[in-house]
Amino acid sequence: MSLPHRSFGNARVVSPGGRLDHDNCDAFQSDLAAHLDACDREKAVLVLDLSGLEYVSSAGLRCLMMGARQATAHQSRVMVAGPQPVVAEILQISRFNLVLQVFPTTREALASVSPEALQAFDKG
Repeated sequence: MSLPHRSFGNARVVSPGGRLDHDNCDAFQSDLAAHLDACDREKAVLVLDLSGLEYVSSAGLRCLMMGARQATAHQSRVMVAGPQPVVAEILQISRFNLVLQVFPTTREALASVSPEALQAFDKG
């Protein structure tokens, strides 16, 4: 699964799309790990813009959990932004909203990161 990204100040926004399930979880986890490593080097926060994600399975939730653990091990943060209603419901039912901060929009997530991240987003 290709994870395109954009940088806004001290935040890296990654935008997965489609479905996050057993079929693509390994590829997602590998790509996510590379982004988390980059965030560690850049001292950046990772924002997962889930607006293009249509569905997440239990395997996908496991991948998100592994990413959150990797970020915590490196004293970094991962947050979720803009999940579609079905994905937002899955995150809430599984109580992932207690593991990862969930924001209604990418802009709100970036505002919580830093004024610089928000300013860069608004300019872009």
